[in-house]
Amino acid sequence: MSLNPNDLYDVVAINAASMSTQLAGLPYSGPIGGVRVALIKGQWVAFPTHEQLEDAMFDMVVAGRIVDNDIAIMMVEAEATESTIELVRGGAKAPTEEVVAEGLEASKPFIRALCEAQAQLAAVAAKETATFPIFLDYQDDVYEAVESAIQDELTKALTIAGKQERETELDRIKELTVERVGAQFEGREKEVSAALRSVTKKLVRKRVIKDKVRIDGRGLRDLRTLSAEVEIIPRAHGSALFERGETQILGVTTLNMLKMEQQLDTLSPVTRKRYMHNYNFPPYSTGETGRVGSPKRREIGHGALAERALVPVLPTREEFPYAIRQVSEALGSNGSTSMGSVCASTMSLLNAGVPLKAPVAGIAMGLISDVIDGKTEYVALTDILGAEDAFGDMDFKVAGTKDFVTALQLDTKLDGIPASVLAGALTQARDARLTILEVMMEAIDAPDEMSQFAPRIITVKIPVDKIGEVIGPKGKIINQIQEDTGADISIDDDGTVYIGATNGESAEAARSAVNAIANPTMPEVGERYMGTVVKTTNFGAFVALSPGKDGLLHISQLRKLSGGKRVETVEDVINVGDKVHVEIAEIDPRGKLSLIPVVEGESDDSATDES
Repeated sequence: MSLNPNDLYDVVAINAASMSTQLAGLPYSGPIGGVRVALIKGQWVAFPTHEQLEDAMFDMVVAGRIVDNDIAIMMVEAEATESTIELVRGGAKAPTEEVVAEGLEASKPFIRALCEAQAQLAAVAAKETATFPIFLDYQDDVYEAVESAIQDELTKALTIAGKQERETELDRIKELTVERVGAQFEGREKEVSAALRSVTKKLVRKRVIKDKVRIDGRGLRDLRTLSAEVEIIPRAHGSALFERGETQILGVTTLNMLKMEQQLDTLSPVTRKRYMHNYNFPPYSTGETGRVGSPKRREIGHGALAERALVPVLPTREEFPYAIRQVSEALGSNGSTSMGSVCASTMSLLNAGVPLKAPVAGIAMGLISDVIDGKTEYVALTDILGAEDAFGDMDFKVAGTKDFVTALQLDTKLDGIPASVLAGALTQARDARLTILEVMMEAIDAPDEMSQFAPRIITVKIPVDKIGEVIGPKGKIINQIQEDTGADISIDDDGTVYIGATNGESAEAARSAVNAIANPTMPEVGERYMGTVVKTTNFGAFVALSPGKDGLLHISQLRKLSGGKRVETVEDVINVGDKVHVEIAEIDPRGKLSLIPVVEGESDDSATDES
């Protein structure tokens, strides 16, 4: 409805959504309070402005609710900033797991105040909570019949480590269930299917809670088998393959001129983005056929999370003046392809020659809880499978360097999780992240040389008042430079010129041409150029030595190019567009240049004498 451009509106929307639901008379276990807290100069600041975030070390959005006089966390979206590494180098404390845990605690008083304010308003303005019919997925009699019919077979199937083998056996058990109880519940087939899923969930959780053993036989903190390699696609500027168990991610990096960066038109003050991360989750990654269309919510979200994890370690525009397109392709999926994308992208970027400030790895944590002896017990799982995500209570993704967290995301199926439990999961995730980083660094531990197929981009700084001269009327000069050298040129408003070419020679030729206009040096007698004829007259030809610098090659000098014969008209020897090797013979007081041709085999002295 209304926006102050300096304020962020996302957390306001969280509270507004909670408040409207509370007032609507719907069954609701809220209210929910949402707050953004940022670590600025060693202090956690609530509801920071865009201006304040420029100095932030860490930025975090937290949502939660009041449970038993404590704040239970329901959602977290957090990230380090582009300034984090520089602030750490300047002596600031890095956003480690302990610091992030402090931020969760710092958010609690604000969440409590927001929830209490909503409750006060609801007490006087909310509609009476309406009663709605409840449609259960299944009745108790169906659940009991399914459980007694297939519990033994199902328990055994859930110990199969391989996903495909396990899924095949579970499909067989599903058919077996229908055979055994289908006739008893004719017309209630959907209830049978739902009850089977519920029994499966119960058995998976029971094994983890009581035996501390997971579906594939791993312990609570165990990682799946890891592998990493680079240079998978020869023609791409950079590529890498990262595998964690059956999750397999291909990362592909391409580089281009900064003028190819994404232009943004949003409510945020950020108007452009040079690092663009796309995540693709094709049907074949889960062994399915299906339509591949535009990106869906999940793909957009996973790409955004991986992007946030890597932005803090990217070089600055000045250090690496390239637009970067990063693509994460899920080739196989069985748990946390988003964090696999972070790992594959780090290696792919290094393979492309991007000088990252530090490598980043990611891991997905899970949580299973149960009430034991009247007390809720929580068990955190490292490197969760797809089934553990589906049957568990939490998906907690954490990415970072060996020294600090760069991004994290939490969503939960519970009404909330104690902050102390999340702090423990963060510490557990750090151990896994360090192990993954070791495997990645065995594949590539420093930026490679840039691919021969990647553009070479150099920068030139010119006076702002010279920008118009470099561009020329209707772009004539800059277009001519690009045509002559084969380079691409773009100019920022501050006078920074970006020159990109497929080889260094073209880039250097373009730089020389730009400098000749904007940062000129006075020509000297005796300097030689390969010029281009731009105009002919009855007394000679004007030759462009560089953009903006021409000289006259008099008709009397053309005899050297015609074997010593008299030249009647200039066009008998040279025409507009011809290339001619010339030397500056004289510079008059007004700066005008007189040229002589350089004939192959002719010494410098003889050329000068004849002039």
